[in-house]
Amino acid sequence: MLAARDLALLSSGEVWVLHLREHEYGGKAGLLPPLETADAAGAEVAASVETLTKAGVKAHGLVKNTMYRHAARVIVADAIELGCGVIVMGSRGRGDLAGLVLGSTAHKVIHLTDRPVLVIR
Repeated sequence: MLAARDLALLSSGEVWVLHLREHEYGGKAGLLPPLETADAAGAEVAASVETLTKAGVKAHGLVKNTMYRHAARVIVADAIELGCGVIVMGSRGRGDLAGLVLGSTAHKVIHLTDRPVLVIR
């Protein structure tokens, strides 16, 4: 969040804090709920927006649901819809091999978007 804050302050830009709650499909069980509650996700986003606002950055928060392994597509689609100039996102820090085998969301975003992507570890 610090990198997004600093970029916004340098460019007089604004920040959209996007948090995705991923659902998994559990076969016969159907759609499984995300591990975190909507309230917990909303509180996390609200805290980030408040921190950014106190730093003098215009900030907005958004919590969305998506299917597991579809996060990159949602991130890119929202960046386009919101007119974002840069996508700033965190990384879990998996190694190259684990990212290749498991599929890194950050890696997918980089390949799907035409916008600059700043990945923070």
